Amino acid sequence: MKIIILGGQGNLGSQLVKVLGQDHEVFSFDRDDFNALDKGALFSVVEEIRPEILVNCVAYNAVDKCEDKESYADALALNRDLPANLAELALKLDFVLVHYSTDYVFSGLETKREFSEDDTPNPVNKYGESKFLGEREIGRQAGRGLKYYLIRTSKLFGPKGDSPQAKPSFFDIMLSLAQDKKELTVVNEELSCFTYTLDLAVSSARLMTSRAPFGIYHLVNEGAVTWYDGVLELFKQTKLNVIIRPIRSENLYRAARRPKFSVLQNNKVKKMRSYQDALKDYLNNK
Repeated sequence: MKIIILGGQGNLGSQLVKVLGQDHEVFSFDRDDFNALDKGALFSVVEEIRPEILVNCVAYNAVDKCEDKESYADALALNRDLPANLAELALKLDFVLVHYSTDYVFSGLETKREFSEDDTPNPVNKYGESKFLGEREIGRQAGRGLKYYLIRTSKLFGPKGDSPQAKPSFFDIMLSLAQDKKELTVVNEELSCFTYTLDLAVSSARLMTSRAPFGIYHLVNEGAVTWYDGVLELFKQTKLNVIIRPIRSENLYRAARRPKFSVLQNNKVKKMRSYQDALKDYLNNK
């Protein structure tokens, strides 16, 4: 199959290129190749290749910056308008659209910690709002026959992508800080699931090539934990002697609120392995 990957040099996109490239003809594009927000350029590229599947890994994911009015406009362009354009293009050129969203579209409560694929989003920050608006654009075109897989995931970690804009993952940041500090403070809230980008790429590839029913899917590594729990596991596996002090979300100044509970339930496809096993693999192959 011919498969286009937008954002192919990012953290997730790089893994998708490797996994899908083993069995399919993959065309990878990033921001240096063309501006995906230019509808004319986008149409020209996709029409020339005529893919069976297009995977969109492009997103604005600077959560705190999204609270700024000007940055939020940029977030809407990438997180809402681009999926809308891709959905229209998918209908016109008859390909399957694969798009990624986030657990941040949900706002959990102590009595509602986990969310199924069918639960109604209710974001608490502008980033989550922008991603939900993108989901809504895709859902709007589904009524016209759009063939799509909308994949929600959370707390990505894994190898850093080739793009200069690719950000280090939370675990990599913690390992870097541990080189200079013997004590770290970490938020012991915001319960959700870590997701290894290689596992996500493999599960995504299985989903999009298996002719599974179109719709929304949750793909995360098993094991819901807080950031603090994750760091304890990280330093347990690396045997680093670092004191970890738990703090509440309110004690860490950030412009955007975070959902305290946003665990994604995978009720539709084969579950991924535990995040502990995935983290072990990642550390062994760094």
